Amino acid sequence: MKYKVVIIEDNVPLSHGFATTINNTDNFEVVGIYEACESAIENIQKDDADIYLVDIDLPGINGVEGTKHIKNSQPNCNILMVTVHENSSMVFDALCAGATGYLTKNLSPEKLIHALNETIEGGAPMSIKIAKMVVGSFRKKQSEILLSEREKEVLTMLSEGNSYSVIANKLFISKNTIKFHLKKIYAKLQVNSNVMAVQKANKENLI
Repeated sequence: MKYKVVIIEDNVPLSHGFATTINNTDNFEVVGIYEACESAIENIQKDDADIYLVDIDLPGINGVEGTKHIKNSQPNCNILMVTVHENSSMVFDALCAGATGYLTKNLSPEKLIHALNETIEGGAPMSIKIAKMVVGSFRKKQSEILLSEREKEVLTMLSEGNSYSVIANKLFISKNTIKFHLKKIYAKLQVNSNVMAVQKANKENLI
């Protein structure tokens, strides 16, 4: 059985070069080549591909938005972003959209096939440089924590040494409501105690 691959790339020589490399393997075959996401989306059911190679900079629907459409229709497929960009925000956006991996266009034919095999085996192929940027992006995103105004009030009052009873009286809420807010705060801050929550909130300048 051969795994089916779709290429979405507006650089025609590049897409045909990829297709030639892929079709020369024993376990992969290209079932569709498109210059725009719109065309690929129209043929999703017909192609029924296992892997999509998608450029980010495309006319009309870009690769990130196209990835969302493809994953909505075929949640089990794998999408590899292939682009000249090594920009951390674009990397993060692509992965959040559902991409499995992220490769640069100057990869060799051998590395392309290695990436396809790695993807089928459950891996997430990407260059070392990109992997480092992805880790940095995730760390940055984790630090961008949004607490509600009420959660900030509860946490601020806790940091001032107020008891649950005092906080409940001042905010006109029950102790159970305070515990509910704290549960959400713990989840957002990834902590498991009031002290740790206050410390992290202060460190992140959340209160």
